[in-house]
Amino acid sequence: MQLTDVWFVVIAVLWIGYFFLEGFDFGVGILTKLLARDRAERRVLINTIGPVWDGNEVWLLSAGGATFAAFPEWYATLFSGFYLPLLVILVCLIVRGVAFEYRAKRPEERWQRNWEHAIFWTSLITAFLWGVAFANIVRGVKIDAEMEYVGGLTDLFNPYALLGGLVTLTLFTFHGAVFTALKTLGDIRTRARRLATGVGAAAAVLAVVFLLWTQADRGDTASLVATVVAAVALLAALGTNLAGREGWSFTFSGLAIVAAVAMLFLSLFPDVMPSTLNEEWSLTVTNAASTPYTLKIMTWCAAIATPVVLLYQGWTYWVFRKRIGTHHLAPSGGH
Repeated sequence: MQLTDVWFVVIAVLWIGYFFLEGFDFGVGILTKLLARDRAERRVLINTIGPVWDGNEVWLLSAGGATFAAFPEWYATLFSGFYLPLLVILVCLIVRGVAFEYRAKRPEERWQRNWEHAIFWTSLITAFLWGVAFANIVRGVKIDAEMEYVGGLTDLFNPYALLGGLVTLTLFTFHGAVFTALKTLGDIRTRARRLATGVGAAAAVLAVVFLLWTQADRGDTASLVATVVAAVALLAALGTNLAGREGWSFTFSGLAIVAAVAMLFLSLFPDVMPSTLNEEWSLTVTNAASTPYTLKIMTWCAAIATPVVLLYQGWTYWVFRKRIGTHHLAPSGGH
């Protein structure tokens, strides 16, 4: 296997990890309006992800940095062509992070409610736009012979991409509802399971249509296997959620996301950004890659740093593994 292939796999794994972790993170943010009935329950939801949300975003930084270093042509074309959607995502992530940190700085209800609105909308918009972006990457966009995107903003919001956005939105919301049921106590836990059933059913329908569309357009045997795994895992997540087996439901919902994102990358390879104007103008793991020396240095750095990061993040989740409820909240109205 060439180093270009290795780094394509590494970047795929980073995005898979990001969507698995940030998926329930965004889902919980969306549930602050869909599930929580009062201020106390919103605080409980936010506290379930409070210790880990910023660590989850490390996966995004790693994926972006790895793409820039390993496939600079891919990075340049992607970020120039998708400039406005990615800028909106970046602004949402910034506002979302500020909202988490500033919400509890003052006790006034209006102050906290405004930041909670920000958490909801930035979670929802980001969850939708990531699906739009990745659907366009897999489907292909207008790239010319100079490896430059020559399409317009409206080209990115085609039916396939909009369906991809709805898939990530509903799937992340389901993942977040299952995580909430796993991490909370009392009535909010019961209602989270109930909400997960409805949202999960919608996500299953949308995801199956989207994955089959992708399979018919670009798929092969490997992507078909991933599609089947994603569908079975999502059905298993729904079944175990109905049975009240929250740990298994979260495991299966996570597996569904992992398999679905893996399916997209399997469908994409060896391209990294197909051209809809001419197949010969597509960006591939070969023509978009850095020099072999750069990839070699990156491989050594990743081999040393990755286990440390994984151990630290795993330890963080272990420390904050227990369930919480409204009776755990501090009386001050803060965290």
